[in-house]
Amino acid sequence: MNITLAAHARNAARLIGGADSTAITAGAGMGADSGLPDFRGKDGFWKVYPALGKAKLRFEEIASPRTFRDRPDLAWGF
Repeated sequence: MNITLAAHARNAARLIGGADSTAITAGAGMGADSGLPDFRGKDGFWKVYPALGKAKLRFEEIASPRTFRDRPDLAWGF
């Protein structure tokens, strides 16, 4: 069966229209083009989050399930 692009688009629209919520994700290139900080370079991320940089916390220490469990104030603030 050969399904056309238009048929795929109609099906996607139907699914999205019937959804309770929608999540949209983007890759690194789209994020940087949107003005979000990138993670390149030694301090690239911390230039935008200086308080966490001054605390000398690594990205992995904050963006982890353990931090959300043990320090939710820090994790959600991040």
